Amino acid sequence: MSMSETEMMLKGYGLTTAELFYHMPDYTHVLNSFVWQEYDTAPDHPRLFEFIEFWQREIEGPLHSVSFSHRKMISPGEWRNVTGEFTLH
Repeated sequence: MSMSETEMMLKGYGLTTAELFYHMPDYTHVLNSFVWQEYDTAPDHPRLFEFIEFWQREIEGPLHSVSFSHRKMISPGEWRNVTGEFTLH
């Protein structure tokens, strides 16, 4: 059973965005880019490295470089259960 995005964020996952630069298979002097996003855990980034290994194993375009950023969207201490809301004018 997969977790919802909120459950993942509460368990420490953050949004990892990676830009992969790779050589075109038929034109090796031409670089192209591919953007990948997934919820992952820092600092190990197992899903990112799993994707990079998949790319190296299955995709014909050899990687030139990878740049990535990671942002925690919410942490367990920041989440509050709100049961009501008051609006003052």
